[in-house]
Amino acid sequence: MERLDKRLAATGRWSRKEARELIRAGRVSVDGAPCRAPEAKLDEDAPVWVDGAAIPAHGPVYLMLHKPAGVVSSTDEPGERTVLDLLGEEYRKIGLFPAGRLDKDTEGLLLLTNDGPLAHRLLSPKSHVDKVYYMEVDGALDGDDVLAARAGMVLGDGTICLPADMELLSRNSAHITLREGKYHQVKRMLASRGKPVTYLKRVRFGPLELDEKLDKGEWRPLTREEQAAVCRH
Repeated sequence: MERLDKRLAATGRWSRKEARELIRAGRVSVDGAPCRAPEAKLDEDAPVWVDGAAIPAHGPVYLMLHKPAGVVSSTDEPGERTVLDLLGEEYRKIGLFPAGRLDKDTEGLLLLTNDGPLAHRLLSPKSHVDKVYYMEVDGALDGDDVLAARAGMVLGDGTICLPADMELLSRNSAHITLREGKYHQVKRMLASRGKPVTYLKRVRFGPLELDEKLDKGEWRPLTREEQAAVCRH
């Protein structure tokens, strides 16, 4: 058995507060009968409707997480705190996983979903989804670094990187835009220039921009506009 407001919140379409407001407004039905009690308990397979539209028990969910450093982008990692450990209890049993990964010490935007086809599309090498990072380095960034990134770097092990955009923000900070997701790519690119990365934060992933109102470790469902944008990508 689960609470009705939790069922609606678990879809990712509404927050718990919004779900309670919908229910109290008489816009939700369970088993064909209106229900105005957010705390009402129902079987996991009980049919639920909002404004006459059926709500799957566990439909696609899309969450934006502000990943903190020290947490791994995994659903299960023995001995480690994972991104799923940051979520509410109602979100831990519906098959969520991170669409892509951030290094353990990297912060920023991470999309969590149970929509496998969408994640596959976003992560496919053919998609070239833009990923924008804010970075700080040990050393002085200059125009040569920008040109090297735009030309497509060749790393020390022979790995060839696609051209990347770099926007200098200060002597030792910049935004860098990748269109691929090679292992530790930003760190390896800058290390090859003799300017190791000291701080890294993803601020955009495809059409999604990190909501700076989210503190590290906080998350929220995508807005309808964000969800539509990411599903079109």
